[in-house]
Amino acid sequence: MTGKATAYLLGVDLGAGSLKATIIDESGGLIGEASHPIETRTPKPGWSEQDPEGWWQALCRALPRALAAAKLSGGDIAAVGISAGAHIAVLTDEDGRVLRPAILWNDQRSAAEAEALHAEAGTEIIESSLNRANPTWTLAQLAWLKRHEPEVTDKTARLYIAKDYLRSRLTGDWTTDFSDVVGALMADARTRDWSPALCALIAWPRQTLPPVARPQDIAGKVSEAAARATGLAAGTPVVVGSNDTTVELFGCGAVRPGEGAIKLATAGVVFLAVERPEVHPPVSCYPHIVEGMWYMASGINACATAHRWVRDRFFAELDPETAFAEMDRLAASVPPGAEGLLFHPYLQGERAPHWDPKLRGDFLGLTLAHERAHFARACYEGIALALTDVLQEAKRLSGAEFGALRLLGGGARSATWRQIIADATGLPIKQPGNGDASFGAALVAGLGAGVFASPQDAAARCARVVAEAQPDPKAQATYGRLFALYDEARRRLTEISHALSDEV
Repeated sequence: MTGKATAYLLGVDLGAGSLKATIIDESGGLIGEASHPIETRTPKPGWSEQDPEGWWQALCRALPRALAAAKLSGGDIAAVGISAGAHIAVLTDEDGRVLRPAILWNDQRSAAEAEALHAEAGTEIIESSLNRANPTWTLAQLAWLKRHEPEVTDKTARLYIAKDYLRSRLTGDWTTDFSDVVGALMADARTRDWSPALCALIAWPRQTLPPVARPQDIAGKVSEAAARATGLAAGTPVVVGSNDTTVELFGCGAVRPGEGAIKLATAGVVFLAVERPEVHPPVSCYPHIVEGMWYMASGINACATAHRWVRDRFFAELDPETAFAEMDRLAASVPPGAEGLLFHPYLQGERAPHWDPKLRGDFLGLTLAHERAHFARACYEGIALALTDVLQEAKRLSGAEFGALRLLGGGARSATWRQIIADATGLPIKQPGNGDASFGAALVAGLGAGVFASPQDAAARCARVVAEAQPDPKAQATYGRLFALYDEARRRLTEISHALSDEV
């Protein structure tokens, strides 16, 4: 008698810098993974776009390599889940052709439209879609397109959110989940569907918006053509999925109210799982994978982006991977406070908690004594202080209490950075063994395939903690003083940042 065959699950995450495919088994063990870079274009300052065809090409390259790394065939995969950044709309015409590059969540071009929407219907938008209009959200981006590119919006037959477009290339379906409807800022929280009233604010036709299903629902099956392009087996079930922040919080095991996380990725995000919708704009509110639960999220624009910028400017002679390790070593050699060097990571303006696209980054306090090690340390610390700024604002607005936080993203592997974040926030920091969006997307696929009985079952079986950092009281006091200076410098330099931004 043979035992039950192992179920293998594939999760795909479309990130801002790369697409990653991860194959796990039913206990959460990593079987194989692969990634492929994604190009971001910035045709004007503050703009950020990607070509959806590049997403598909990245998927077609990453999936065969992930299967090869796992020593599996496409037929071994029980189900597929896909995630991507929220707010990213793909517009297609009646023939399914993409009409223009996708505008990313960190794009700032729609600031005027966001302010106009808030002035006209801010209360209605918040009550219906639980969040405040700003340039991150699809509603403002669509308003910008209707104003500046009407030839595109007039031809739009279907709107996809990023993960849904990529999934449609596998299955041909046209579906989304409610988390991405909220992320579009076009939701009716009472009906858990698109809001006709919010669509009407920008005269957006309801018939262009996809049906809404649960993240774990099967959206379709891999087509014959997609199977040939990707190495998957035709007929493999593909779940609807959800946005990256939703599946990350789920994947790291935060499935109970009060459990939270910090994500160190292209953006830096602070999360907290809650029992009911907590509407405290500009802190974002989204539905959780666990039915009936929600989570708060708020993020900074440049996290790994700022880290990479420092690497490329100060460690350019080293191989990129070697440079990150050298940055980490040097940062650990400098005491807390970087001997008076302070960094504001506002390299793309800033989202939470200031929502100011004209803020500029800076290094303050430079002396002849500062060397590369100080810049590396100040980079880690500046990002940690920006995340602390977000955390404090979330506490102030909601009254929520944060316990230990799980640390997600590539930066979580750095023991130095983990400790800096623990000291800056004053909270214990846990590093999950897995927990990125591709892992979370694979768990959602497992829910849809019946591998897991519930989200709590998936978390209990698959989420593990591999390292922890406790706040050091002495360093915590140092960062308390440093944060006060960080915040005061930001306030005093805001007018200058705006003037410099206007010069461009």
